[in-house]
Amino acid sequence: MAATGLVVAALAVVWPGSAHAAESDAIGEVDTVFKLIGPDHKIVVDAYDDPGVQGVTCFVSRAKTGGVKGALGLAEDKSDASIACRAVGPISFPKPLPRQEEVFSERRSLVFKRLRVVRMIDPKRNTLVYLTYSDRVIEGSPQNSVTAVPVDRGTPIPLK
Repeated sequence: MAATGLVVAALAVVWPGSAHAAESDAIGEVDTVFKLIGPDHKIVVDAYDDPGVQGVTCFVSRAKTGGVKGALGLAEDKSDASIACRAVGPISFPKPLPRQEEVFSERRSLVFKRLRVVRMIDPKRNTLVYLTYSDRVIEGSPQNSVTAVPVDRGTPIPLK
């Protein structure tokens, strides 16, 4: 058991988090499978404020693996995720945005898997489009979810 702890600590040092690691607010969770030992499997919902767009928050639901592996941080969560982004206040842009940018990223397994949220700009419709998906170092997943936030035509989205 001590060797496993050393491996986990070593990997945490040599495999740092993404520069786009997300600051989130936990909204809630529901249990999906009872586990006798360790936490239950869950669906969790978190809120992420878009760092490049004031007034937009994305709500992401995702599976979280419980049990002993989940409690120790060794489980690989499923790729299933859903996203809904909404205007939660007046929308403004502190600086021009690229047409496509990763805005959030979260580790879903010890080393190899990440949940990502990418913002895309649809200038023709003056709309922010958000895509969530999981990827792995060797093999990603085609499972994804998309949502869009229209921006008032009086506030054009500034592009880089």
